[in-house]
Amino acid sequence: MFTTLKTLILGANARAEDTLRDTYAIELIDQKIREADEGLRAAKGTLASLIQRHRTEERLLATLDQRINDMTRRATDALASGRDDLANQAADALAQMENERVLRAETVLRLETKTIRLRQSVEAGHRRIIDLKQGATTARAIRREQSLIKKLPNGEASAIEEAEALISRVTNADDPFERSDILRGINRELSHDGLADRMADAGFGPATRVTAADVLARLKSNS
Repeated sequence: MFTTLKTLILGANARAEDTLRDTYAIELIDQKIREADEGLRAAKGTLASLIQRHRTEERLLATLDQRINDMTRRATDALASGRDDLANQAADALAQMENERVLRAETVLRLETKTIRLRQSVEAGHRRIIDLKQGATTARAIRREQSLIKKLPNGEASAIEEAEALISRVTNADDPFERSDILRGINRELSHDGLADRMADAGFGPATRVTAADVLARLKSNS
């Protein structure tokens, strides 16, 4: 039973998380894009530092090559002049500089390799962020369309259907004047006030009310 309850709780949590993600999808996309932008800016900073170090090492290597060339000429001249002591000192200095050159050349190559790789990563990240921003724009447009569609008739009780029902209720409402006239007629029948009128109309007894025919007859007799 505990396992079943645990499974149900996990399922409910997963559904709640999915619902939350769907509700705030646009906000989550924007936040992830901001995080990606921050990561890209950090990567660009690292790339700039690598490029700067690479250039510095290249300048130091070029300077070292100049020193080696200069010392080589000096050692050659010393040997030609029979100054073996100076030539030997120059040879020691050349050996140290050549060893240093090997290390600096390796450093330059290593930094160049790192720079190339990081530059490729930065360019790829930049393209992906552009795609993400375009996708976010599309997602916002779709979300607006979905919001508008929800306001249109969709088979459920919509605003249009509610308005139509209210109009129908008003237009089909009973006429209060007709209702009052019917009530007066009912009251006359119950009180027998209308019975004498109906019997007079049928020819039984004198008329109880003046009609248009009576008025015309009176006008003709007076004339």
